[in-house]
Amino acid sequence: MADIIPTQPIPDLRTESVNLSTPRLRDSELFLVVLAAAAGILAGLGVILLDEILAMIRHFAFGLPFGEHLSDSSDLPALRILTMPVIGGILVGATSVLLRRWRPREVVDSIEANALFGGRMSLGDSLGLVLVTALSGGFGASVGLEAAYTQLGAAMGSRLGRELALRRDDVRTLVGCGAAGAIAAAFNAPLAGAFYAFELIVGSYTLQTLAPIGIAALVGAFTGRALQGGSPIFVVYHHTQLSTADYLAFVGIGLSAAGLGIAVMKGVTGTEAAFRRLFVPRWARPAIGGLIIGLIGMALPQVLGSGHGGILRQLHWGYDLPLLAALVVGKIVASAVSIGSGFRGGLFSTSLFLGSLFGSLFGLTMGYLFPALSPDTVLFSLVGMGAVAAAIVGAPVTMIMLVLETTGDFSATIGVMVAVVIAAVAVRQWFGYSFATWRFHLRGLKIRSPEDIGWLNELKVGPLMRRDPAVIADDLPIGELRRRFPAGSTKQVFVVDGNGGLVGIIDPAEANRAEDAREGSKVGDLVEQRSPYLLADEDLRTALIRFGQTAQEALPVIDDPEHKRVIGYMSEAYALRRYAQELERRRSIAQDDAGIFSPATGKDAAGTNAQNP
Repeated sequence: MADIIPTQPIPDLRTESVNLSTPRLRDSELFLVVLAAAAGILAGLGVILLDEILAMIRHFAFGLPFGEHLSDSSDLPALRILTMPVIGGILVGATSVLLRRWRPREVVDSIEANALFGGRMSLGDSLGLVLVTALSGGFGASVGLEAAYTQLGAAMGSRLGRELALRRDDVRTLVGCGAAGAIAAAFNAPLAGAFYAFELIVGSYTLQTLAPIGIAALVGAFTGRALQGGSPIFVVYHHTQLSTADYLAFVGIGLSAAGLGIAVMKGVTGTEAAFRRLFVPRWARPAIGGLIIGLIGMALPQVLGSGHGGILRQLHWGYDLPLLAALVVGKIVASAVSIGSGFRGGLFSTSLFLGSLFGSLFGLTMGYLFPALSPDTVLFSLVGMGAVAAAIVGAPVTMIMLVLETTGDFSATIGVMVAVVIAAVAVRQWFGYSFATWRFHLRGLKIRSPEDIGWLNELKVGPLMRRDPAVIADDLPIGELRRRFPAGSTKQVFVVDGNGGLVGIIDPAEANRAEDAREGSKVGDLVEQRSPYLLADEDLRTALIRFGQTAQEALPVIDDPEHKRVIGYMSEAYALRRYAQELERRRSIAQDDAGIFSPATGKDAAGTNAQNP
């Protein structure tokens, strides 16, 4: 019998299983949870490493013993308080110049990455930002390290997702996981870390993000506890009973905190503008800011650093009324100068310290004016801490959860909730931005939350435009226009010159009515103003904005602004329809993919994943 030669190679089952494993893992919610845990561990380790680096810098700069906080050290040498922020400013300025030469672009943070770029972040850029932030905080700038914590954690989560070629939504989720693990590890508060990610990084609380972000926050906190201890960073064993007068006072704190938060945000941007107007090189501005910080620090050393130690002292021992008032003003000025002059860092812990000072000041003032009320200054400190932080950072539930995990007291948490909700609503009505989104607004980025709008920017005009535009040369007689485009045939005709360059847009109906009055006129004579246009590489968002600005039903698409050759056109109706279609498609995917909490199981779940890769 002749040998039977197979026409197809016999498949290697081991090879087949390997080839199929990647898409199966990619579609597995449990695999995403495992990746979230890995992101939480990496974020926790990053926080611990940064804390050690910061402690070493402060030990070198200020002689601060390991384990102590800069804002709670009252015996620092005056010469070091004055000079170290200046030296730090020089180092920050020089490092920033080198980083800009190495990577001459803006660093994309986690909110911007999730809103515009599908979670894509540069780990190299993030490491540079972390270095500058560590130098800023280590040498006494009045900024927090939380920006560095979340930047590093989110960048590692993004890198993990992109290395495994995960889907856009999964990469965004891992960015949130990294940030959640970082905040949870930094404050030893997993609930606060999880809701920080939901509110500020992912932008929504959904079933498909609950498990991975929750696991990342837990793992991040456990990593920190295993290596640094098991207590929350702000431990307050304090129970209180609230009265009606307390709740009314908390409403006042919330409204006042909103005004204070807006003043801080505008103060920071105003200080930045003032430093830009100085006739000094950009690299020298942090040194000037460091000198101002040092002068403030000589009188009020509590304003140095992020304020963790100052919060602990305020909660456990407190400050007297005159010093509280001075510290509120000093901390605001020092923070504005720090960020405005070019130091890098955030306002998360700074706003917590400022809020604790403000709440205590409010309570003491109320007790001075109304002695019969006897306000609890510790409780007022907690309420102020949550309200001011919610006003500036813009994460109200995070602040409520942080106080709950700090105190374990539901009465205090309810009081904080009252002030936090009032402050958040007031800032939204009066100002409309948190600190992060306000800075995006100043840069021209229309981002008010981390909700994913980047997909809209990825829909380009070129692939969506029609390539049969109605065009006519400007030197032709109007009679030719009437012959080519009789009344009712089209609403808009694009007029071009001899080289095909755009001249303007005319309505054939109007042109036909004008012909009788101006016999022998040319088509170009009907063009009254220069025409707006679109470029093929512009996105659908820009197109929709352009339609709204020009009130045109259709716009020509040109090759480039110099030659302006018409290559197509797009109608507003089609742009809106295409936007609605893409939005509906993404909403349907989000509704169908409910994650591991979906009621679909077994074969149904597998089918759903197969239909929605």
